[in-house]
Amino acid sequence: MICRLSIVCVLAAGSLQAEPVFSDITTALPDHMYTGGWEHFVGGGVSAFDCSADGLPDLVAAGGTSPMILLRNVSNAGAIAFDPVSVSGELTGVTGVYPVDIDGDGVLDLYVMRVGPDRVLRGGPDCGFTDVTESWAIPQTDQWTTAFTAWWDEGAQFPTLAVGHYVDRANPDGPFGTCDTQTILSPAATDTLTYAAETLAPGYCTLSMLAAQDARGVMSLRISNDRHYYVSGGSEQVWDIKERRFLGPDDGFATVSLWGMGIASRDLTGDGRDELMLTSMGDQLMQIAQPDGTYINAPYDIGTFAHNPYIKGDGRPSTGWHATFGDVNNDALPDLFIAKGNVDQMPGMAMRDPNNLLIQGADGRFAEAGETAGLADVARSRGAGLADFDGDGLLDLVVVNRRAPMRLYHNVSTDSGNAIAVRLDGAGGNRFAIGARVMINAGGSGQSQQVTVGGGHAGGVALPLHFGIGRAETAQITVRWPDGTTSAPITAKAGETAVIVQAD
Repeated sequence: MICRLSIVCVLAAGSLQAEPVFSDITTALPDHMYTGGWEHFVGGGVSAFDCSADGLPDLVAAGGTSPMILLRNVSNAGAIAFDPVSVSGELTGVTGVYPVDIDGDGVLDLYVMRVGPDRVLRGGPDCGFTDVTESWAIPQTDQWTTAFTAWWDEGAQFPTLAVGHYVDRANPDGPFGTCDTQTILSPAATDTLTYAAETLAPGYCTLSMLAAQDARGVMSLRISNDRHYYVSGGSEQVWDIKERRFLGPDDGFATVSLWGMGIASRDLTGDGRDELMLTSMGDQLMQIAQPDGTYINAPYDIGTFAHNPYIKGDGRPSTGWHATFGDVNNDALPDLFIAKGNVDQMPGMAMRDPNNLLIQGADGRFAEAGETAGLADVARSRGAGLADFDGDGLLDLVVVNRRAPMRLYHNVSTDSGNAIAVRLDGAGGNRFAIGARVMINAGGSGQSQQVTVGGGHAGGVALPLHFGIGRAETAQITVRWPDGTTSAPITAKAGETAVIVQAD
């Protein structure tokens, strides 16, 4: 059944009306918080990925002036638990970390963003990592890295890496008006893992980057920038990866200027085009993909602007950071989590600023459930991740806070729908099939997700794609691979993880 708003076409999910409920199980984590002065006002990312090859999500979290932490998931018998893993050469100054398989061996590596020279850690067995920054010839600078994304050019063995920088710390006229440039790291050879650096300018104080298919169906680099420091003359940016140029109004991309913190993308309408969520101070901006390849801003009554705290006591504007879509009640309608928190002590912005859990209804509108779900924490949140930490088919939540403990929430919702997961095994060096789109049909409703690296705020999830399917017992799955070929449909049963291998 198709439901329609004035601009949003949404796939209904039957009569399932499960209310999400989360239990705070932070005691399952060792003590960890994101600390530091003004160079760590931003950042604070966390990523979920499986480095122990046991099917359970492990965690890596930035620490700022505290050490980065790597946590192995040791959950059993329904009890979620994590143990710390030693990382050779204690890493501080870390703003965020993204998992990505750089060398094409099928094991996720880590790109570690820092205030100062970044590091790259090669993944090995049982969450073992080795610093390969120099041996892989990753160019290093003393910049303030706050954003990252990656993609595979057509036929490439190794990924292209895009690195976003914030304020130029070396500029004596800063910080206002001294935004730094971006860097594109391209494979320097077809058979040897070395990289060459290219400056991407102008830069407008980037806090998030995402390489993905845009509404045109073309790979582009979306760059979200913080107008607090570029002040004027800047904007959000879209860079066409194939044409290697910035796009603008003449290309159908309207100029948008905001306090850009994070990016999330998800196909919310079932049309195979991803909507975009851009977090900011004040309004959080959702853009709806259109059939002509452009975007329009979502209407106010869609419920995603989340511009003020929803608890009483502080009516000043909110500050949004990490945003992520995920179906937390498995009703086949993706929901939206937004991490919130004051930069530090900004007097014009809310201090009691709880995180949002926006639940999508069958009409495409979102309703706030953060307080009733048990997620109304008012710490200064930064990075976050939705992942099924105990394998029960429900998405749990981890949140990194600035100068407050990292928190872990177990999804204990009842009467939730069924779910499936999809894991891709890509051909060539792109083993995790970055750039693929997974399309499912369950109970007459269609959904799709892209496989990407990047977005969010300083961290992301590199796990099998999770799809809620409501009361349906099976789902038909089709994959459009990065090279444009499409797999034959397969059927997965509720509760399964479907593994789909790309033909050579």
